[in-house]
Amino acid sequence: MRKIAIIQARMGSKRLPGKVLKKVLNRPLLEYQLERIAKADELDSYVVATTTKDQDGAIVKLCEKLGVPVFRGSEEDVLARYFAAASCYQADIIIRLTSDCPLIDPHLIDQMIQTYCSQPNQYDYVSNVIERTFPRGMDIEVFSYEALAKCHQQAKQKSDREHVTRYMYQHPKQFKLLNVENRQDQSEHRWTVDTWEDFKLVKKIIESFYPQQPDYTMEDVLTLIQMNPEWRKINRHIKQK
Repeated sequence: MRKIAIIQARMGSKRLPGKVLKKVLNRPLLEYQLERIAKADELDSYVVATTTKDQDGAIVKLCEKLGVPVFRGSEEDVLARYFAAASCYQADIIIRLTSDCPLIDPHLIDQMIQTYCSQPNQYDYVSNVIERTFPRGMDIEVFSYEALAKCHQQAKQKSDREHVTRYMYQHPKQFKLLNVENRQDQSEHRWTVDTWEDFKLVKKIIESFYPQQPDYTMEDVLTLIQMNPEWRKINRHIKQK
C-alpha cells in the first residue's frame, strides 16, 4: 500500500500573495515544510500538487531544486488536481497536507497514518480537522484512493471541487469517518500562514528553533509559546476563511 503525501501549493493566495515562498532565514516556507514532511517515517513518498498557471512555475522551480516530485493541474478544481496527482503517483493511501502549514510535525503525520492503517477497511477517512483540538497548522487528513475517486466522481458543487475532502466529511453515510482528538484542546493556537500577521508569528517560531533545533515538535512549539505569551496576540484576531 503506497502511502503518498500530496501537498497542495500555489502562489495565488488573495490574503497573502506568494505566501508559500516567503522567506525566513533566507529559505522559503515551503522548503521548511518539505524538509519536515521528509522526516515522516510512515510515508513512501510525497509530491507537491500545484497549478498550471505561470506564476506557479516558481513552486515548480523550487521543487526541482530540492528534488521533490511536482504535479501540475487545475487551479480552481483542486479535487481534480488531487485525483490526477494521486493517480499519477499510484497512491493507495493519500495524506493531504496544505502548504500554509510550514510547522507541520512529522511525528504527528506518522501517528495519523498509523491510526488509519491500524484499522484496515474500518475507515475511509481519518483526520484531526472535523472537530479541531489540535493547533490550526497541524492539519492532516488520511484517506484511501478509492474514497478520493468516489469523491471526484460524485462531487458536483463548486465548493466541493475547491476543497478536496469536503464532500467526504459532509457525507458521513457514504464514507466511514474518524476524527482524531488531541489529549488537550489546543485549537485556539493558529500556526497556519494566511495573512501577514500569521507569517510574522511563524517567522518568530522558525527563527527560534533554527539552526540549533530543526527537529522541533508540536509540543516544543507549545512550550515556546508558553514562554512568550505575547506572541499569541500577533494573529489572535485573524478569522479563518
